[in-house]
Amino acid sequence: MLQIKIIAIGKLKEKYLQEGIKEYTKRLSAYAKLDIMELPDEPCPEKLSPADEDRVKEREGNRILKAVSSNDYVILLDVQGKTLDSPGFSKLFEDLALSGRSNLIFIVGGSLGVSQSVKNRADISLSFSKLTFPHQLMRLILLEQIYRANRISRGEPYHK
Repeated sequence: MLQIKIIAIGKLKEKYLQEGIKEYTKRLSAYAKLDIMELPDEPCPEKLSPADEDRVKEREGNRILKAVSSNDYVILLDVQGKTLDSPGFSKLFEDLALSGRSNLIFIVGGSLGVSQSVKNRADISLSFSKLTFPHQLMRLILLEQIYRANRISRGEPYHK
């Protein structure tokens, strides 16, 4: 069974997102062992210098990297990453399973993104869209896509 950990910066406060995540966590329990780890975000005023933004990303990045082990396959969600359709995302899971990679880590960075050290640690960077989504909403979208990928892999029906 797949071991999936989602590492996310910031606490999820919106009730509607919490309910959606709870629902997809329940649905995914048939396919994978899921762990969602929320790490504290850095205080981030509206106007930051580029150097201050880098410091925020570096501090958050250090927290992320402490939660990753050397045998984890790290998938970074990044707007600049590779795009896949749902069957392609499903194939990624199948290929990883065939190659013996069952510990998957998905990283959802904070509002400023992630540090270069996190980008360097990632085995692959994926973009779900060229659009920008709030990082809290991205958690729900990610869970839905993981669920969909597992249904596709098993030949089970899913909405197209």
